[in-house]
Amino acid sequence: MRIWSLHPRYLDRQGLIAGWREALLAQAVLAGRTRGYVAHPQLERFRAVAEPRTLIAGYLSSLADEADARGYRFDRSRIDRPGSVTDDRLAVTTGQLALEWQHLRSKLSARSPDVLDRWRDVTVPAPHPLFVVSEGPVAPWERVLPPA
Repeated sequence: MRIWSLHPRYLDRQGLIAGWREALLAQAVLAGRTRGYVAHPQLERFRAVAEPRTLIAGYLSSLADEADARGYRFDRSRIDRPGSVTDDRLAVTTGQLALEWQHLRSKLSARSPDVLDRWRDVTVPAPHPLFVVSEGPVAPWERVLPPA
């Protein structure tokens, strides 16, 4: 499961679709509808806030917005709490964003070089709208990825 802290605009088609599916799985886990993935480290940051289900709904909404902008149609009826509003944001560190950016660029170089080329001048990527960036290392829940 990869719940990207990066803005969804950077994802290629495959990444956006996979991100949607994985965030739907995260929503099911947070709602207690599945026994799998309950200990997944990516969910720690959602569980650290008062309303994790509202935040995952916001995360999914942003992915659906990006899909709409590209002419795709994600089924928003699958979002448990559509239109939910919260002032809560999730924290993400510069180190975590840098790691995810490197990981995504590696994926894009293999499967979508045209998308990678579109973002070639981006050195500091924008976060997903749900996240607030602060200086710091890779998140402690992250399984550090081997070099590409």
